[in-house]
Amino acid sequence: MRKIIHIDMDAFYASIEQRDNPEYRGKPLAVGYAGERGVVATASYEARKYGIRSAMPSKTALAKCPQLIFAKPRFEIYKEVSLQIRNIFFDYTDLVEPLSLDEAYLDVTVNHMQMPSATIVAREIKKRIKEATGLTASAGVSVNKFLAKIASDYNKPDGLFVITEKEAEAFVEQLEIERFWGVGKVTAERMHKLGINTGADLKRLSESELVMHFGKAGHSYYQNARAIDNRQVVPDRIRKSVGAEHTFLTDINDIAELATHLREIADEVWRRTSQRNFYGRTVTLKIKYSDFKQITRSKTLNGFVNEFNLLWTAALELLNTVDLSDKRVRLMGLTVSNIQDIEQPKTYQLKLDF
Repeated sequence: MRKIIHIDMDAFYASIEQRDNPEYRGKPLAVGYAGERGVVATASYEARKYGIRSAMPSKTALAKCPQLIFAKPRFEIYKEVSLQIRNIFFDYTDLVEPLSLDEAYLDVTVNHMQMPSATIVAREIKKRIKEATGLTASAGVSVNKFLAKIASDYNKPDGLFVITEKEAEAFVEQLEIERFWGVGKVTAERMHKLGINTGADLKRLSESELVMHFGKAGHSYYQNARAIDNRQVVPDRIRKSVGAEHTFLTDINDIAELATHLREIADEVWRRTSQRNFYGRTVTLKIKYSDFKQITRSKTLNGFVNEFNLLWTAALELLNTVDLSDKRVRLMGLTVSNIQDIEQPKTYQLKLDF
């Protein structure tokens, strides 16, 4: 039995804008452009109460909510936060399949943390995301991707919903057809005309009937109606480095203050490398200035970075090469690469219930 988590950030872009701009908090906010051809990228929960949704024309959104505030997208920031979150995922499993900047599947059937259940893993990930970014995430936990994705949408925002193996088929039977993965508005209307309103209705049709009406998608509908989804969680890359980074609340140009923050980042990188038994030979410092210009400085050691002092000494040497004469730093990161897998990463089978 697999244990799958689907993590979905809550109103991701809008939540970041509200986090970074106190004047937006508690107000209807859309990330996008208010012009004639503008489109809403995402909307805060305050805006969603007015029926404002992603991909809605800005003109329509303003008609629904004249007091709607528009914030220009800052995709560079969203990518930074997404990377922070993804690094948290990798502390628990290498089987991470991102769907976008704000959602991903995790297979935690085995995990790196010796935790007794997938529900506990999901709860801790949510807690760590909140501590690291100030943002909330919703999590769905179940035996496959189809059910986990549905579950993550159940108690939004900041939700956690679990569908166990025993509950799965009965849960799907009562599910409204609009909640099925791959069933959009047009398909749902076609299904309603055929008398298909719930998973139980869908289950009454044979696979050949569903294929006749809906083509290849009919195969998936037949399986999903029985709570079956054999798709694997497919990582988009092999991890070749371990790192951590931090975006400062205010830009910094004091070397001593940066060194203090660098020590905290180095502690986190060492914790992650030690936890995974992954050690590399190259240490890389990343600096992003207040004008968003980014530089990196790297040092390759003769041996592996298998002691904290080796990591810290290399990091401090790299920091001392950074020019701060007339620049301020908004982000700093540290990475270890050229990784040698000294031992197999410790993984543990989750033996308890969800």
